[in-house]
Parts: sequence; structure tokens; C-alpha cells
Amino acid sequence: MSIDKVKPTQTSVVDGPKESRVQAWSLTMILVLLYVINAADKAVLGLVAQPLAHELGLTSSQIGLVGSGFFLTFTVSGFFAGLLNKWVTLRWILVLLSLAWAATMVPMVLVASFTVLLVSRLALGLAEGPSSALVHTAVYSWHAPKKRGLPGAWIASGVSIAKIAIAPALAVVVATWGWRAALVTLAVAGVAWCALWLATWKEGPYGERGQADTASTAEGEEPQPAVPWTKIFFTPTFLGAAVAVISVYALVSVVLTFLPSYFEVGLGYSRLEAGTMFGFPSIASMAALLVSTFISDRLLSRGASSRLLRGVLPGTGLLICGLAMTTLPYIGAPGLTVGVVSVGYGFGTVIMPLFNAAISQLCPPRQLAGTLGVFLALMSLGGLVAPYLTGVIVDAASSPAEGYASAFKVFGIAAVVTSLIALLTVNPERDASRVLG
Repeated sequence: MSIDKVKPTQTSVVDGPKESRVQAWSLTMILVLLYVINAADKAVLGLVAQPLAHELGLTSSQIGLVGSGFFLTFTVSGFFAGLLNKWVTLRWILVLLSLAWAATMVPMVLVASFTVLLVSRLALGLAEGPSSALVHTAVYSWHAPKKRGLPGAWIASGVSIAKIAIAPALAVVVATWGWRAALVTLAVAGVAWCALWLATWKEGPYGERGQADTASTAEGEEPQPAVPWTKIFFTPTFLGAAVAVISVYALVSVVLTFLPSYFEVGLGYSRLEAGTMFGFPSIASMAALLVSTFISDRLLSRGASSRLLRGVLPGTGLLICGLAMTTLPYIGAPGLTVGVVSVGYGFGTVIMPLFNAAISQLCPPRQLAGTLGVFLALMSLGGLVAPYLTGVIVDAASSPAEGYASAFKVFGIAAVVTSLIALLTVNPERDASRVLG
């Protein structure tokens, strides 16, 4: 009788029983909501870029500098995700970060100037940098390693959801009440999320504490020991995936900073149309993310190769993305341009959840936040350079349409090169056995 009572408890921790799935996905969606707010905070600069430019007299290079400044502090602070996870529990660190994001929206509402805009975006980047790794760590604590592609896709889809659902709403807010109202709306959303989070969060069975508890209940087993960080970071999988995500994040940062401007001043759409169409690439991205990761997780659970599904599949998606972007200077029709950008962007973004899941295979649970923190901080290096470079290219071009198309072509070429590197190097099965074996 006592043995029968113990077995269900062990199964519930190791296998993730059906009764825990509702809780796992409920908490996952709460974290996705946080990521939506996170992405909206980033994307709002693109939505208000033209009103700001007119009111403050800003050039495209200055807007690009603000975008790159955000990613400077975003990159630096991302390296500290592992330390923050050790110093403060996930419950409270995410509350503090969300409140900090809300606070950075306030200065521009009170005092609008280029200096205040730059400083507030630097502060936002500093507060947002560690969040992606911490959100992934929290979500992964509720999902087994072979089933992390789909929840990771929902996290990555936070950017798409923000541009599909939130950006059009913010575009209406900007058109009706001005750009300051959009910043206030985002600040309120960040504060409101904290109340929902504090009322619901608990760590799942696949987190560091859950794994330690599981090991302590199994006779003769010890928690998986830590491994040297260099052993993780210098695997071909980590290095190849990092190079690839840098290139795709460069494209993501340009889309966040300049896509509405490209549609408005480059392709001739109205401001409201441009803000609405801002979500088109994200519709393609979300569809590609959810379909690819759902299939990937199902096949992995049935014994398929993670080399194929978390290496070759995303690498091929990035290759298609790069090839699509290189064609933009040669397309004359605005509608076709929007379609090519959307489809190419959708294929490229599949690498983020699949590579994040691949990286999670390389390390013990206790080192997951630190590993993802470094990986995602390296990823954001693409955003450090790309917005400012795009602004310089646009200002130097004979027309905004030519400048934006040329900038996207540059990042398309980078995507093609890095996709080939990823296709040759990313093999999580092989490298996990080397690191953890």
C-alpha cells in the first residue's frame, strides 16, 4: 500500500502527469503575457518614430542611435541573468523588472527631448536584458526537455502577438491621443501584470528545485552536478547557434525600430496603415513558430533526431529568410514587398525557440538561467549594431525606399552566411553527451 502511494508522486514529478498540464500551460501563458508587454515596450519606438521625428526634429540616424542604445544596455545586462536568478527568486525578480519597464515610460511623458528619449531607452534595455533568459527558465521548469520547443515558441510569439494585437491598438492610441498616451498605456500594463503574477506563480518540477527534490527521493541518486561554463560555451552547437541568432536578431531589431517607417515613408502607406501592417510579418512568424515547434516536439518525443529538428530545420528557415531579404531592392510593388518581408521574417524567427531548446539540452538545470542568459545576450549583439546602421544607410540613400531595401538586403546576406554555419555546427545530441556525459 505504501509503495503504491509513493509511485504516483514520483511519476508526477518526473513524467509531468495530466493533472499538472493545466497549471503548466496556465503559468506559461502568464509568462507569455509578460513577454508580450516586453515586446510592446520595444516595438513602441517604431510606432512613435515618425511623430517623434516631426515633434523633436530627429533624423533617421538619431532614431537608429536610440534603437541601438537600447540594445547596448540590453546586451550588457543580459549576461547577469544567471546571477540574478541566484540572488533573487524568479517570483520577485520578474516583478522588479516589470515595474522597472513601466517606470522607464514615464520620463518621456513628462519631458520630451532627444536626451530623455535616449536615456529612457538605455534604462529600458538595462531592465529588459535579463528577462528573456529568466522567462525561459521559468517556463522550462514546467516542461520536460523534449517538449520545450512549443512553449519556447509561445514565448518567442510574444513579439508577434505584440505586433499583431498590441501594435495596431497602440497605433490607434497614437493617432487619437498622441504618442504619450501609448507610453502611459504600456506603463499601466506592466504594473497590472505584477498582480496577476504574484497571485499565481510557483516553480515547476523541471526547475532547479524540482530536480533537486526528485533526486533526493530516488535512492542512490544525487542532483546533477554543475559543469565548467567553458565546456558549454565552446561546444559547436552553442557557438554556431549564437552566430545564427545574432544575425536574425539584427533583422528583428530593425523590424522593431524601422518597419512602420519603411511602410510609411518608403512604400507610401498612411501612418495608420503602416502601424496596422506592422503585424503582418508577425502573423507569418507566429504561424511558422507554432507549427514548426509543435511538429518538432511531437517527433522528438517519438525518438526523432534533435540534430535534424533543432539544427537543420531552423538553419534552413534562416537560409530562406536571408534569401528573401536580399530580393527587396529588386521589387517594385509595395504590396509584394510587404509580402516578401513578412514571409521571410516568419521563416527566420523559427530559429529562436528551436535553438533555445537546443541550448537547454547542453546544461544541468542549475545552470540553465546562466547558459540562456549568455546565449541571449550574445543574440542581442545583432540589435546593438543593426538599427543605427540602418539609419545611416537610409540617410545616405537617394530615397527612403532605396535605403530601407538596401539595409534589409545587408541583413539578408548576413542571414544566409550564418545559416550555413548553423547547418554545419548545431548538433545538440552530440554536444550534450560531451558536456553531460
